[in-house]
Amino acid sequence: MTNSTYPIGTPGKKWNNNDKAQWLKRQNIKRSYQNEVVTLINDLKGTLNIEQYGELNYTAGTYPLYILKTPNFNANKPTVLITGGVHGYETSGVHGALRFAKTSAMQYCEQFNIIVAPCISPWGYETINRWNPDAIDPNRSFYEGSPAQESAAIMAFIKSLGTDLIAHIDLHETTDSDNSEFRPALAAREGTTNTNWNIPDGFYLVADTKKPEPEFQKVIIESVAKVTHIAPSDENNQLIGVPQEQFGVINYAARDLGLCMGFTDAPYVTTTEVYPDSPTATDEECILAQVAVITSALNYITTSTKD
Repeated sequence: MTNSTYPIGTPGKKWNNNDKAQWLKRQNIKRSYQNEVVTLINDLKGTLNIEQYGELNYTAGTYPLYILKTPNFNANKPTVLITGGVHGYETSGVHGALRFAKTSAMQYCEQFNIIVAPCISPWGYETINRWNPDAIDPNRSFYEGSPAQESAAIMAFIKSLGTDLIAHIDLHETTDSDNSEFRPALAAREGTTNTNWNIPDGFYLVADTKKPEPEFQKVIIESVAKVTHIAPSDENNQLIGVPQEQFGVINYAARDLGLCMGFTDAPYVTTTEVYPDSPTATDEECILAQVAVITSALNYITTSTKD
């Protein structure tokens, strides 16, 4: 599919409200947030603290939003935020966050306060979607007065804590459906032409241009390489049309673009990009790659702050 053949809208014109309503009618529930995500959150009662930090209210449905926290929060410990499912269709982001919470979070609770928000966009999870029901991308909406309920809710919660973060790790995927659906839909919505069809074959990281922390990113890449393959750059030394800074790493202007990883002042930030559509990838491998990112990041910060 190309943006010129996308079935909604008029080529060259931005979508109006009728176009967005037509798009929403085409979306349908494909899996259950309650059964596949909330039940796993509830399974961790007694180990981690569970808090409801908000609720999404759409005509398309109402969704409670949950975070998991390590017990005994202490203002003297550095605080780490892990987010998944900002794009609900990126499955290993959700389940990687939950797997880390289940298997590894308590191993780090002496050194860190850890907050895990495993599924920022539950409607997107259920409909396997990049956008929310308003045809808004939450991961371009992390700014003051956000039009996305999903982004606004987690930002408000983190602000309410009144604590600085040392790290924020945002778990994502790059999928073949970016080309078959989401890039054409974006071009149609904006009345533009999509020119980037690059899908890297493997894992990569997106660092923040203003605080790239290259050694931090390098350590994560080395850890993930033991689990899944790292994406090589294309013939232009680029990934998704962006210059590669080092093997498996590109930089984005996170705050300027309204990305999730850019909404805090944490010095250590990264966005993961797992490639689940690789012929060699399995669901489990993708989940373990996300966990490897988090644990290697925390190990690096622990070592660096001791030096």
